Amino acid sequence: MNSLLLTGGHVVDPANNFDSMADVLILDGKISAIGKNISAPAGVEIFEATGKIVSPGLIDLHVHFREPGQTAKENIATGTAAAARGGFTTVVCMPNTSPAIDSAGTVALIHERARESGVVNVFVTGAISKGLAGEELAPIGGLKKAGVVAITDDGHCVQNSELMRRACEYAKMFNLPIFDHCQDYSLVTDGVMNEGYWSLVLGLRSWPSAGEELIVARNILLAELTGAKIHCQHLSAAGSVRLIRDAKKRGVSISGEACPHHFTLTDAAIAGSEKFWADDGKTLNSELGTLNTSRTWPSYDTNFKMNPPLRSAKDREAILAGLADGTIDILCSDHAPHCDYEKEVEFSNAPFGITGLETELALSLMQLVHTKRISLADMIAKFTINPARLLNLEKGTLTLGADADVTVFDADAEWTYRREDSASKSKNNPFFGWNLKGRAVATIVGGKIVFRD
Repeated sequence: MNSLLLTGGHVVDPANNFDSMADVLILDGKISAIGKNISAPAGVEIFEATGKIVSPGLIDLHVHFREPGQTAKENIATGTAAAARGGFTTVVCMPNTSPAIDSAGTVALIHERARESGVVNVFVTGAISKGLAGEELAPIGGLKKAGVVAITDDGHCVQNSELMRRACEYAKMFNLPIFDHCQDYSLVTDGVMNEGYWSLVLGLRSWPSAGEELIVARNILLAELTGAKIHCQHLSAAGSVRLIRDAKKRGVSISGEACPHHFTLTDAAIAGSEKFWADDGKTLNSELGTLNTSRTWPSYDTNFKMNPPLRSAKDREAILAGLADGTIDILCSDHAPHCDYEKEVEFSNAPFGITGLETELALSLMQLVHTKRISLADMIAKFTINPARLLNLEKGTLTLGADADVTVFDADAEWTYRREDSASKSKNNPFFGWNLKGRAVATIVGGKIVFRD
């Protein structure tokens, strides 16, 4: 069935500035009516949503599903199942697969696999450069014709600024946003964690925040020069937030995203610190509430290794401030699954990345909404209409006639994230065992319930 009546829920649709108790009627996979006391037509299932939030389907514009070529880690079936469990109706796959998504044929393959085994909407990004090597432009026009929604070398960063300029010019020509993993290799070299107090204490090679900020500054200059829309991925550094804030005030077409691990954790977690510590040595109020006040971890846990790395308390606070004032207007997971055996090695040898689709809604609620940093509507906008507008997608809205992609969640539900409950094929997540607040109750794609708690 793809017809449904959601009754009694608190409907929040930032795209239409709607925030009220209402019923939502879905007919034939489309939003048919929103209002009070709607009667269900004959044969239409009724879903009781009293006490729950009903929002446009959540969008995650930064996931790695590892198909093709790396399906021991994840595939489209398991990745979309994890997305549905997390409340996401739409995901956008990155191109660092094997082979890379640098040809129309690979784009077509992923679309076909998504139709066969995906339970949520799957969109695809294409590579900026052939083989993600940063040496020669990929056929951007052909990728656009094949259906990509953006271009990026995510997992890699184009170091040649002249090549990046040409990519921006082509991206603008084809009305494609360009995503960038901001990392200056000459400065970062082989760093594995944030440069600071804890890298010195732990004896791990450092990844300075300036290695991100340099590329963010370059992207701002290129956006001004070319007029292309450049989106900076998984921001982690205070300087990056400051640069984007200033550029936006000048009207530059630059944007950024943040991941929950960067605004929840600090680099102290890698030390197995019982609490987070601020740079001045005083205990940091991590604002996890009473749910996780005494969490401990083993030292050198590779599930805290990601790229960009967990930063200092000051960086974390800057990301939170950027989310609060609108400098950072998109939330995402950077869902990056890896096999257990890959992560069960020395910290320096483990791959970067963690899974995140199943925890990002709860962590965002806990860090942003329950702490009253931003409103519920603002958080939902960062998961719905903001990414939809960046990608030129007709998603992220409950407008009448729109696709009936809907997320129903309980913002106050307390639950424990357990390894055995994850739908992802990989289990490289630092939040297993955490008590969380807020979770998806139902995920509806095209009027069909694809996940129900």
